[in-house]
Amino acid sequence: MRLMKPLSVAVAAGLLVAAIGSAMAQKKYDTGATDTEIKIGNIIPYSGPASAYGVVGKAMEGYFKKINDEGGINGRKVNFISYDDAYSPPKAVEQTRKLVESDEVLLVFGALGTPSNSAIQKYMNAKKTPHLFLATGATKWNDPKAFPWTMGWLPSYQSEGRIYAKYLLKEKPDAKIAVLYQNDDFGKDYLKGIQDGLGAKKSMIVAEESYELSEPTIDSHIVKLKSLNPDVLVIFTTPKFGAQTIKKVGELGWKPTMIIANVSASTATVMKPAGFDNAQGVISAAYAKDASDPQWTSDPGMKEFKAFHAKYVPETNVADSSVLTGYNMAQTMAAVLKQCGDDLTRANVMKQAASIKALQQGGLLPGVLISTSTTDFSPIEQLQLMRFKGERWELFGGVLDGEAGGER
Repeated sequence: MRLMKPLSVAVAAGLLVAAIGSAMAQKKYDTGATDTEIKIGNIIPYSGPASAYGVVGKAMEGYFKKINDEGGINGRKVNFISYDDAYSPPKAVEQTRKLVESDEVLLVFGALGTPSNSAIQKYMNAKKTPHLFLATGATKWNDPKAFPWTMGWLPSYQSEGRIYAKYLLKEKPDAKIAVLYQNDDFGKDYLKGIQDGLGAKKSMIVAEESYELSEPTIDSHIVKLKSLNPDVLVIFTTPKFGAQTIKKVGELGWKPTMIIANVSASTATVMKPAGFDNAQGVISAAYAKDASDPQWTSDPGMKEFKAFHAKYVPETNVADSSVLTGYNMAQTMAAVLKQCGDDLTRANVMKQAASIKALQQGGLLPGVLISTSTTDFSPIEQLQLMRFKGERWELFGGVLDGEAGGER
């Protein structure tokens, strides 16, 4: 019987060590995470030529404040550190280095713009620091083999281009298509999407006209395209040139079917300046709800967003789609961090970010789901077509997938 006591003590001691080891194993941290805090870095153009996008950062900051007011993520408060990069690649590099090396953030989230993210992509991957949910739709962010620490968020421009191609093949299979595109990665991504989507019928494109971002006006390009008498004009431009194009087409009395990129589908900054009369019937695509659209008045997701807006970012315009974009993106980031549990290592953050399965968010259109995998770093690949009527966009058809094809 005297052997039983030491044996019991040994067993108890072993169980205690195992319990402590298990508890320690459950909590894993890299730089930027503790028992009480998660540091998230961000760069946004609060000044400079793209300063209108500053509200994206304000919405993100507001959302994390809301999360903190509700107790944080798994009991940890989010410390959201956001710097102005003025849409300048050298400034983006400087601010990102500050976030990673001085502020010692766990990850960089929601950096906006193709130029800024291109400038920091190699640095972030060399540092093996998550470069997550970028506010740009360039296709190159979906390259997990070459850049395993970088992941986009917006639907890719190529996916969107393929969706327009599918629409044209179904509705206008004999059309002559003219494409106006910006002569950079942005415009070329869209162009490749529609070319790939048309596939064997790529010859439907009778003109591919590019312009430079530095051009003050693109009126001459529109006149040139009209002379070719196409049935369809596809407009892969930034907002300023989108408005110019629609307005000029109207002034020329030209009546092609017009398709415009989602990034230039703003009622306030494109359709209104172009003239509502000129914009009638223009087609585009959307993945998120529109806070100014009355069809969402009773929608639970929109009610939640508007309540958030009123409390946390009342100084912004609720109808500005960039506010909802920041809100939607921050929701995705919060969901991933919650899924990380107590393993807040950079490797686990990327593992969870690459394991999202059909995530539904209230600010996205019904049927638009966020999904990722280790081989697919493009979280959103569905959009729904919409047509401009009166003074607003009207959705039509089902949700389309820019990768797999067909309605969902």
